[in-house]
Formats: sequence, structure tokens, C-alpha cells
Amino acid sequence: MRNRPCCVSLLALMGLLLGACEMNLEPRKDSSYEVDIRWTSHGIPHVKAEDWGSLGYGFAYATAVDGVCVIARDVLRVNGELSRHFGSGDGNFESDVFHKALLDHARVEAFNEAQSERTQAFSDGYADGYNRYLRDKRDELPAACKDAPWVEEIDADDVTRVTIGVGIRYGLARFDQAIAAATPDQEAAVESLAANMGLPEWPGASGVGSNGVAIGSDLSASGRGILLGNPHYPWEGPSRFHMIHLTIPGELDVMGASLLNTSRVGIGFNRDVAWTHTVSTALRFTLYELELHPEDPMRYRYDDEYREIEPRTVEVLVAVEDDVETRSHTIYLSHYGPILQSGSLAWVDGRAYAVRDAVIDNYLTAETYDALSKASSTADIEAAISRQGIYWVNTIAADRYGNAFYADISAAPNVDAELLEECGVGEESAARGPVILDGGRSECEWRESERSEVPGVLPPDEMPRITRTDYVTNSNDSYWLSNPAAPLEGHSPIIGPERTVRSLRTRAGLQMVSEFIERGGQVTPEDVQGMLYTQRNYSAELVLEDVLRACEGEADLVDACEVLAAWNRTQQVEARGGHLWREFWNLVSDTPRLWAVPFDLADPVNTPRGLNIEDTVVREAVLTALRSAVDRFAAAGVALDARLGDIQYATRNGRKIPVPGGDGDTGMFSMIVTELNGQAGYTPITHGNSYIQVISWNEEGQLDPRAILTYSQSPEPDSPYYSDQTEIYAEGGWIKLPFAEWEILAAPVKRQLHLADTTLAGRREMVETLTTYKAKNDEKETLAISRVD
Repeated sequence: MRNRPCCVSLLALMGLLLGACEMNLEPRKDSSYEVDIRWTSHGIPHVKAEDWGSLGYGFAYATAVDGVCVIARDVLRVNGELSRHFGSGDGNFESDVFHKALLDHARVEAFNEAQSERTQAFSDGYADGYNRYLRDKRDELPAACKDAPWVEEIDADDVTRVTIGVGIRYGLARFDQAIAAATPDQEAAVESLAANMGLPEWPGASGVGSNGVAIGSDLSASGRGILLGNPHYPWEGPSRFHMIHLTIPGELDVMGASLLNTSRVGIGFNRDVAWTHTVSTALRFTLYELELHPEDPMRYRYDDEYREIEPRTVEVLVAVEDDVETRSHTIYLSHYGPILQSGSLAWVDGRAYAVRDAVIDNYLTAETYDALSKASSTADIEAAISRQGIYWVNTIAADRYGNAFYADISAAPNVDAELLEECGVGEESAARGPVILDGGRSECEWRESERSEVPGVLPPDEMPRITRTDYVTNSNDSYWLSNPAAPLEGHSPIIGPERTVRSLRTRAGLQMVSEFIERGGQVTPEDVQGMLYTQRNYSAELVLEDVLRACEGEADLVDACEVLAAWNRTQQVEARGGHLWREFWNLVSDTPRLWAVPFDLADPVNTPRGLNIEDTVVREAVLTALRSAVDRFAAAGVALDARLGDIQYATRNGRKIPVPGGDGDTGMFSMIVTELNGQAGYTPITHGNSYIQVISWNEEGQLDPRAILTYSQSPEPDSPYYSDQTEIYAEGGWIKLPFAEWEILAAPVKRQLHLADTTLAGRREMVETLTTYKAKNDEKETLAISRVD
């Protein structure tokens, strides 16, 4: 790698942040990129190119503007280099071991070879566009990573590793610590178990959830579809959403949001159809119990033979004081997958446990999302996701023809009820915890089907889906009651439970849709927006009156019960009392025999309901929980009648921005997850409402896209788009998204960048033309820069 002379952009003279750059260029294949990026209000980039390579180039550049530090750190993670820069603590070393061992060169090469020419061009362009941003902005990076040695240039293999890493996040990667802890040394295994007793035996997927609602022509006022997309995702880190619009004229025109560490629009819309995702209940893996050779813990029985456990050793660079040292570590693999060790899943006493993942060898995501982006109807959406590149989510969609669609066509093991019955180990079930299968019998392997593109994965035609003209919903329960009028049944329990109680959040959504039906339909986009912005608390609607009756005569609870009686049963920023209900409900909700009317399969939307306060034990549990909640706020110094907006907020550059919403477990459809943090209140916000879109069409079929990104475009405090949308969300506002060309021009465009990058025979020419628009008129300033290396 050669160092090039420093090139100073003329735009630095204007303070427009195209400053000094150091060109560190490696030999590259001949390539050519040309792309326009236009930023409208709130920092939303509109990326237009004539080819897929240039689109990837612009996608990466536009995303790096807001999230370069986050992207750079995630690249470290999937390359197993966190310890090198941040030390071995906080699980960094185990994460590095996991990623180095499992996202190795062979797997990356297999993934790349399976991609289309279009996808490879996009990935190459993405890497080059990200690197272009670093070259242009190296001296002007956000404070979070300014001058950080870990912000490095990437290549297309890094893009592949990040893609695979996102795919296995809710499967194999949940066991990264346990996989690194596994050892065949029996004495060391016992010591490891003792040292890691705090590790969760069944690591859950935290920080994720979602609501999706599609309204069809039978209910909508326009006779067209309406879609609510409401993912509940982390407010920090690589899983933050980022709004973006991608166009290849005549081929692609799609808008929505990607995650900061992904390279496609994940939730979005085009002129004809809109889709969203919710994390599904389908399992992404199973465990296998291995019977070890009595004299050799490195061999396990498989039918009439013993197979070898493969050791795989990796070297991890670890920062130690002012130095970096190399540490070797070994993980162990069966033919099912890696061995793990955590809790009772121990590599001792003649047993070991391996995990097989349904996603890690699935290379279909790019083609699937490209097909989603080009879909023109819900039928096209169904065909797109049937390509099997959807990893761990349900899909909900609506189109301008008035169709509403739901499916859980995701990556799940091809394991049916019969296999679970014949091969299951212990009492586990798909509905309650990990599925453990007998690893000693070949008949317990996942089923193979010619109808599946991925070995051992359920074929699409065996997974649940439904198209309606009234509505479909999902709020992270299983597929069963996507529409209660047409329950989906008869599917493998590996996908999720049927005929079981639904969560309060699911029931809250279904209740609001039933109210639309009771009034005769005529649902508008504003009605769908109101499903979130009314901030209704469903558990309070169900049982608050019962709690107030239980309060009668309890002198020490007079103040608390007066607050709850005056509370408006919402989590709006002006509401007073909802925080008391939140703590109370979380303390009481698991009480045995709590409900006066238990779950009734004949009425699953409206049951269970009512508190069983006639039961002395239940009544005492209710009062005890309420007293405990009161004590919790007394200890924190938070008033029982505090205004929610004063105690639940996001801090942006020293300013507290009120955040409406509440805990989904209390029946809040509008979900915000945070913990009581002493006198500071409910802050910081950890996850919940994130990218929210309401997409509809009027009677003439014209698109009406509305959205809000609750935490704003950039996680960086020094960005102008760090808090603007958060303030709009706090006030109950929405953004009308500029999608059509005339809408983009009318926005107006705040900044326009034309990038060209051509490398031929070792000669590289980089051109950029930046146009900025003054705030209150159409005056503009344009500068063109060309440099040759």
C-alpha cells in the first residue's frame, strides 16, 4: 500500500466538510462508478445511479455520512477484532473467537460464489463507496471515532461477513459466549461451568420486536391498502434504522429504511406496494445432544460409528495495556455445528451439545430483498420471500389494489411434530424453550426437501401465509391469529404455537382493528397512525377498575389509587400515573389465577380478562404489588403523579426530549423499553418504536407515504440530524416522505452530491460536484472537484 500526497478539497474553504484526505490506494480492478445523492429535510438521502455497482457505491457513502463509526465497529466485530482495539472484556474476546472461527475464508468464499453478478457488483460498489467516504472525510469524522485507528477501509468480503453476521444474530450468534467456553477437558469444563454460571442457558433475543398491520380494501376509506410498519429495534448500535431512497431509472425505485449495518432497504415501499417485518416465533436452530465415546470426549456416536469432533483454532489480537498480544483459542465442531457449554448444557459426563443453525449457510438474502424492492403487488411480495432469503422475521404487506398479506416464510429447521416426538430430548418444546434432538441417530437429522433451496430448511410452501381484503396483523406472537376470522393452523411447532393465549400487545392491536370494523370501516391513514399515537394502555383498559376496587379501604394506598383513578390510561407525554401502572403490572402480571375470566379458545382476542380480586390470594398479590411499586418510586424520588414526559425522555446534547410510549408487556401497542434509573427516571431509551411508516394510496392510486424515525438519522451528537425527528416524534408528528421526483424537488433538496470514480489501468479519477441550497430561497452554490491519482 502506498501513501499518496494529501489533497485538500476546495470545499473546506467554505466549511462544507470535504476536507483534507490521505489517499491510501491498493491496486484495484478496473471499475467505474457514477451516482447522485440528494439529501432532503431531516437528512434523508435519495441515491440515484444507472447501475448496481454505482448504487452500492452511493448507498454506502450516504449511510456512512450518518453512521460511519457504527459501521466501522461492526466490521471489527464480524472480523473478530474487537479485542485488538477495546480489550478482551465485555465479551469481546469470546465474540472475536466466534466470528473468526465461523465466518472464515471458506464460508465467505462460498457465500460470494452463490451471489449473482448484480449482487457482487453492488457489494464491490458498497465497499468502494464506504472507502471513498473515508478518503474524503478522514479528518472530519464524528467525535465518536475521530482519529480512531479502528476506522479502516473495507473490501467486499467485509460486506459479506457483516451480511452473514446479521443473519445469524438471532440463531447461532446468541451462543457466541457458550461456544467459546466449550472444552473437552473435563476438569476445565467443570471450572468453566462454575465460572460461567451467570451465562444464560437459553440466551433470548433482546432488543427486538415489532407491530405490523395491513388494512385491505374492505376496510379502508380509499378502497386501497394501508400498511403500518412499526419495528421495535435498539436505539443504539448497528441495529439502528437509517432512512434511504434508492433508484435505478427504469429498474428500481424503493424507499424506506435499512439497518446501519445492512446494504438493502429492509422495510419500505415503492409506488405499488409496501412491506414491513416483525420478528417471528420460528426457531432458527436446534440443539443436538451428543453421546460421547466412553474413553474419548472428542468422539461422538452417530448410528453404528463414532465421529470425530473437529478442533478449530484461531488467533485473536488482544490489547494489553500499551501493547497487543496474540492469544490462541480453540472451538470445537460436530457435523451439526459448534459445541457449546453453558448451564446444564455441559460437555461433561459423557454428553456434549451442538447447535445447528438454519441461516449460516443461507446465501439468498440479497436476491430476496432485491425482489421485494421491485414487487408490484402482495403476490409479488409472497413470491419474493419464497426465494427464502428472509432470515428471522414475518412479513406484512399491503398494495394499492387493496390486498393485505401476512406470512412467516423465514429460515427455520425442517423439523415436524413427528420428528420432535421421536427425537426430542427432555421436556423442552418449541413453544417454551430450546429444542434438543438426539444427535446419535441419522433419522433425527433435519428433513431434506427438494422444494427448499437451503439444505435442511423448511420449504416455503409449508410455512404459513394469508392474503385478505380486510386486514392482517402481527405483534411477535405466532402466525395463528394473524386474522382471527381465519386462524392459521396445522404447521410445524418449530414455527410457533397455535391455539394459545396471545400477548396483551397482540390483543391491543386486534382490539383497535375490531373497533375500526365495528364503526363500519372507512379506515384512513390517520386512523392507523392513531393506533400508535393515541398511546393506549390495554392492560389498564382491561383491569384498572378492578384494581381501584381492590384499593378501597386501604389507607396507605389512597394517594396511589387517586393517581391511578385520575390517569387517562395512556402513555402520552402529558399523562400522569402510567409509570405507576407500569411498575405495578410488571410485578403482578405473573400471579397465579390472576384473571377472573381465563383464556377461552372460543374467544382468544378478548380473554383472559378481569382481575380475580374475589380470590383472597390474588387480591393480596395486587395490593402487595401496588405497595411495592409505590416504594420503588419513593426510593427513586419520583412522584407518583409525575408527567410522563418529565421522567421518560431521550437526552440529546443536554436537552431532554420527552418520549411517549410504554412497556409492551403492559399492553402498550406503542412500545418503548427503558428501565427506571433512579431520580433520573426512565432513561436512556434502549429500544422500541424506531422506524415507523404508514404507507397508503388514495382513491386514484396515488402513493401517500408517511414516516418517522424516532431517534433521528444519526447517532452522532455532532450531526445536524441527531435529534430533529426525535423532537417531531415527541410532539406526535410525522414526516411526509418525498418519493416522486417532483416531491424531492419540492422538498427542497438541501444538498446534492454527484460522485464519479473511475479506475482504469491504475489511473484513478475522482470527481465530485456538491450543490448546497440556502435555507430560505432557491439560491444555490455549486463546486466541482476533480482529482487524478
